[in-house]
Amino acid sequence: MPVGLCLFPLHLRADLGLLRALVRGLSGGDDMENWDEIRTAMHVAQRGTVSGAAEAMAVHHATVIRHIDALEARLGVKLFQRHARGYTPTEAGRDLLSVAQTTQEQFSGLASRIKGQTGSISGELVVTSIVELSRFITPALAEFQAIHPDVSVRFLTGGRLFRLEYGEAHVAIRAMRQGARADQPDNVVQPFARTTTGLVAAQSYIDRYGMPQTEADLAQHHFVGLESSTAPFNDWLAEVAPASRITFRVDDTAAMRDAIVAGAGIGFMPSYHLDQHPNLVKILSPRPTWATDFLLITHVDLHRTAKVQALLTHLKAKAKIWDMS
Repeated sequence: MPVGLCLFPLHLRADLGLLRALVRGLSGGDDMENWDEIRTAMHVAQRGTVSGAAEAMAVHHATVIRHIDALEARLGVKLFQRHARGYTPTEAGRDLLSVAQTTQEQFSGLASRIKGQTGSISGELVVTSIVELSRFITPALAEFQAIHPDVSVRFLTGGRLFRLEYGEAHVAIRAMRQGARADQPDNVVQPFARTTTGLVAAQSYIDRYGMPQTEADLAQHHFVGLESSTAPFNDWLAEVAPASRITFRVDDTAAMRDAIVAGAGIGFMPSYHLDQHPNLVKILSPRPTWATDFLLITHVDLHRTAKVQALLTHLKAKAKIWDMS
């Protein structure tokens, strides 16, 4: 294997090999010039016009046309259908776009990793978590930034699973069902925190439907449930109440909390939320099998960098004093 390729992590090599075939093996021309042409084609495919690509790349539109013509001649195929409204990728053009986008993402991730290998605690720091933990994580990140003012924090709480192997995030805080294992060998996984969960209902729901006296009574009540979830309490709920009794469904835990508070049904809620909602009535106390474990996950390429290590140390220290039970 060439020495240059050995420098890249294993997960990058397949696409780098495909890129090499594209920019090197097609005509024997200059690699960098070929890559410029491929990037030009990618911008044209993304924006649909020569002028849009030229603006994005800060080049003259004639340069864009020259690159596209040269690349099509080298490949011997048409990459775009030209029409009055602009350029539409052909099947070959879409294939090229897929390879170019993947390769650019990987080089961006590599650049992030290289920059993160410096010993200074500075630059961008991207942390992902479920939104339910924001009340704990946000103050911790603000305190970390106050200690390290050269750090720029991005805290992402959307539903998307960010790809650590591509450098999309430095630290991920993820929930894991008890007993489950992380399945990414290049990730460094550390225990972080555990939250307990109980079964509750709003007082308005109890006033309307009454208080269950036994677990058997629960089968006659209304529940708030998640559309799709691997939460540890879901198996228990499936055994206790038929699916028809889950009469209010949501697709995230924040909406689930709001629905329970509004009286839509009985539901599960982390214990640390109960102090904020005095109108809630405890139906069943937290059980060990309903607990959720949270993990700190980093990619091996970034795990030892100064800023990631500093943040991990800070978050683990804060987690020791959080009341999440």
